[in-house]
Amino acid sequence: MTKILFVCHGNICRSPMAEFVMKDLVKKAGLESEFLIESAATSTEEIGNPVYPPARRKLAEHGIDCAGKTARQLRNEDYERYDLLIGMDRANLRNMHRICGGDFDGKLHLLMEFTDCPGDVADPWYTDDFETTWQDVLARCSRLLGWLISRDRIEETVK
Repeated sequence: MTKILFVCHGNICRSPMAEFVMKDLVKKAGLESEFLIESAATSTEEIGNPVYPPARRKLAEHGIDCAGKTARQLRNEDYERYDLLIGMDRANLRNMHRICGGDFDGKLHLLMEFTDCPGDVADPWYTDDFETTWQDVLARCSRLLGWLISRDRIEETVK
């Protein structure tokens, strides 16, 4: 099982969007039993709060439900629990390194690393542009899932 934790600053916009988009993609691919997908924050500002309403609405526009999700903070022990910890921007990645005490096993990444268009996922908290964030997250999660599937196929062939 591949365990993925998406991370952003507050865990109310980008990382829950990535979590639920990825869950939807995995479900549509019939691979639910092969993945554990969750999300967390680098800050404590939004702990316990639900997904931000505009992010919830954007997911709902595409038939994706995120009911029951509340923000939680990334913990040091998450580094051992997950195979990939994926931040939405460079500030997230710096904070992830700090919280996890480094990246000794190469598990910390930016979502945009899995594309030919590196950079940060657009932050709708500041721009109020949830459509751009949706497009960034959907395209990058699709590419990430493709990368994971091909990686797993190669590992199966080598065995």
